[in-house]
Amino acid sequence: MPKYIFTTGGVVSSLGKGLTSASIGLLLEARGLKVAMQKLDPYINVDPGTMNPFQHGEVYVTADGAETDLDLGHYERFTHATINRHSNYTTGQIYNEVIRKERRGDYLGACIQVVPHITNHIKSCIERVNGRVDVVITEIGGTVGDIEGLPFLEAIRQMGLEKGRGNTMFVHLTLIPYLRASGEVKTKPTQHSVAKLREIGVLPDALICRTTVPLSRDHREKISLFCNVPPEAVIEEKDVDHSIYEVPIILRKEGLDDLIVRHLGLEAGGVPDLSAWERMLDIVIRPDGEVEIAVVGKYMALHDAYKSVYEALAHGGIANRVRVKFRKVSSQDVEEKGAESLLSGVHGILVPGGFGIRGIEGKVAAIRHAREKGIPFFGICLGMQCASIEAARNLAGLPDAHSTEFAKDTPHPIISLLEEQRTVRDMGGTMRLGNYSCHVLVGSAARRAYGAEVVHERHRHRFEFNNEYRDRLEQHGFVATGINEDHDLVEIVEYRDHPWFVGVQFHPEFRSKPTAPHPLFRDFIAAAVARAGGEASK
Repeated sequence: MPKYIFTTGGVVSSLGKGLTSASIGLLLEARGLKVAMQKLDPYINVDPGTMNPFQHGEVYVTADGAETDLDLGHYERFTHATINRHSNYTTGQIYNEVIRKERRGDYLGACIQVVPHITNHIKSCIERVNGRVDVVITEIGGTVGDIEGLPFLEAIRQMGLEKGRGNTMFVHLTLIPYLRASGEVKTKPTQHSVAKLREIGVLPDALICRTTVPLSRDHREKISLFCNVPPEAVIEEKDVDHSIYEVPIILRKEGLDDLIVRHLGLEAGGVPDLSAWERMLDIVIRPDGEVEIAVVGKYMALHDAYKSVYEALAHGGIANRVRVKFRKVSSQDVEEKGAESLLSGVHGILVPGGFGIRGIEGKVAAIRHAREKGIPFFGICLGMQCASIEAARNLAGLPDAHSTEFAKDTPHPIISLLEEQRTVRDMGGTMRLGNYSCHVLVGSAARRAYGAEVVHERHRHRFEFNNEYRDRLEQHGFVATGINEDHDLVEIVEYRDHPWFVGVQFHPEFRSKPTAPHPLFRDFIAAAVARAGGEASK
């Protein structure tokens, strides 16, 4: 039977429960243990697939095609845990399944209630994820006191009772504010947060204290006394100086993994092997140089809207021992101000995914700028589609070329709806999702990056390159270098006479890790480094 760690949060949201949970997973793996990771989200949406990126951030897609919370990206980047559709459940999913069971008569006429029916189903969802692992780490979304989160907290309270104290551990993440005007650290918000958690019946075994300043011994003892946890279980998680990848090192120095191993009685190695992680961090903190990449997108006001893209770019920098500086450019601004004024001096241009017509012409203009100026370019999903539109308009003599997503009556539908999508009416969970195979052409930039003939990448889209235009565009140097042979779908496009120009229909950012950068991001940044070096030598 696996052990269970439940991570909760208090005082305010966005404290970093996902990062902390992922860091715990990394530390336990470094001690030879196998972990499973999971996030329970209290919102009523069945999944985040239809939610506004400005509100929720990116939708993270798993290999088996689930649209999930972005924290699952942290889990995959930090650990080797198998992340799939059982790694993320929402209130919407829980109630959906319980109601379907009630309609089938599975409850034999019982009056369906939050306790025990909803809480029992939550517990069954937690246990679905375990597999053959030593520890299951489950993060509860939101903050203690949120009305929608109460069934999840009640469910983990019950699991603590049923599994026993030695088999479960409650880790609570909380904020310790520093009042600059008075020069004081305040523990009262944490005390209230823990008090609220204890009212629900969940007694924290460890407190992770987010803070901007170091905690004194007096502060730790005060928190210990008023929150009823041992002093050694008051863990300081100070804001990092350079990178989120420092968090596991901070928690290791605080002895969190030792505390967990003792509490759960785990048979684990004495000192975690973090050597590979520390080597990676050394590059992050002391890089050999810097390149600037323009990310031209639709949702630039929120960093988390393209979270995995930014992380994968940073990973590409690690592979090349450089720091990646981001120039965040709104594609709408490109439409209004022009590409030259906003993109001058960058070493690479990346156009990520998105939905809707807003800012599309700005993306097309940015891609034309990259093509004409010989700037390394990487297009992802909608970015690849916009590159196809740009090639058709400006090279193949089809000025009205467009995607039927934005212009249903275009005479030249370079991008059109997938055949399987034509009868789809529901928006949620109905796109082409998850892993699909791609055969990569010999001699292409993608083949040199992957070093393999067949790769598998994750998808999230409804529209596809129109094969009727493949030959015409190839006559102008715009070549399809990656094909899904099962359905004859274009997955990768390139210009062969360009320093580095690759567009992909899939989302390679979801497979990148700081210790194992995705090969396309690695080679994209390598091309940017080469351009920066060429500019420096002029």
